[in-house]
Amino acid sequence: MATINNNYLKLKAGYLFPEIARRVNTYAQANPDAPIIRLGIGDVTEPLPEACRTAMTQAIEDMGDRDKFKGYGPEQGYAWLREAIATHDFQARGCAIDASEIFISDGSKCDCGNILDIFGHDNTIAVTDPVYPVYVDTNVMAGNTGDANDKGEYAGLVYLPITAENDFTAQIPSHKVDLIYLCFPNNPTGATATRAHLQAWVDYAKTHGSIIFFDAAYEAFITDPSLPHSIYEIDGARDCAIEFRSFSKNAGFTGTRCALTVVPKTLTAKAADGSDVELWQLWNRRQSTKFNGVSYIVQRGAEAVYSETGKAQVKALIGFYMENAQIIRNQLTAAGLQVYGGTNAPYVWVKTPNGLSSWDFFDKLLMNCHVVGTPGSGFGAAGEGYFRISAFNSRVNVEEAMKRITAQFQVG
Repeated sequence: MATINNNYLKLKAGYLFPEIARRVNTYAQANPDAPIIRLGIGDVTEPLPEACRTAMTQAIEDMGDRDKFKGYGPEQGYAWLREAIATHDFQARGCAIDASEIFISDGSKCDCGNILDIFGHDNTIAVTDPVYPVYVDTNVMAGNTGDANDKGEYAGLVYLPITAENDFTAQIPSHKVDLIYLCFPNNPTGATATRAHLQAWVDYAKTHGSIIFFDAAYEAFITDPSLPHSIYEIDGARDCAIEFRSFSKNAGFTGTRCALTVVPKTLTAKAADGSDVELWQLWNRRQSTKFNGVSYIVQRGAEAVYSETGKAQVKALIGFYMENAQIIRNQLTAAGLQVYGGTNAPYVWVKTPNGLSSWDFFDKLLMNCHVVGTPGSGFGAAGEGYFRISAFNSRVNVEEAMKRITAQFQVG
């Protein structure tokens, strides 16, 4: 009889967002007239920028012309998109990243999990707590952990708490770890990392031969000019870091799927015989074998993000969501709630009032306010007692949601 990958049985009962969907659907079925506003999952709501739509429309026309038709594209992505990314996202910020080191994909979520394909099972892995669940669950699936304890922490992972007590910074371990997941601006807390903090991580990684997986999916929301947008703005990062980015949140590509991963050609790790192996070669081989590339139409849309018109439209889109975040921060703060994030990130991290657990607060918001957020405990043990609210929604919905929440919860 065929057998299964038993590591899947270690996973907690439900991935966070499907569990939220299950609870919301159950409530909605029992209360079909409830006007539910969803500020939970980080999905965007506003239309794609016009520049991207125009480019995609033209690309569709290209597909109807024998001379311009595109079949299988390069697994690494079309050169014209990779060059635009290298020029505008990295070289413009002083990062020595070449277009050949950029790989186009259908999502940074996918890449954050797939990157494990090129690493061994004997690495010590560090994650922040709270953490984007994909980092943990994909390591569980890959067999890199033991079982979870009562708090949901998996044996074999090193957890780095980020809380209000340490200003939501990831404390560098006192011992050696091999693979390090960092996400800044942070999902879920909305915290950011200074140049000095990232420099300390890069120095640590270079000292110990570690690799940093740097998730920069929300870099476009940084408004503070002193904060780095890429880890490659940090000296030495080319020798110890892989960066993941996405078009999902800055340009609204959640439904069209386009992202990128940067693997510098100077980046190496050890083979079993102790020799150094270039990770770029391994990732290129992995993508060429398991991935057929992002569609020509979508890549043309992503390329338009870097046109002058596209830049202006994306900037306006980001500004809209950040205004939503400011409304959420201001309204909840005025109600007496402890609020973090939301200034350089589209997420607001809220301390649950009156000692409520994260899931109890979720249930109260759903049932009493008809508003959906994300329980902090779903991101890890250190997230208990916190709650994530997303700024990704219409202005009308955000204002109405804050009106309902502040009417229900007045602290102090």
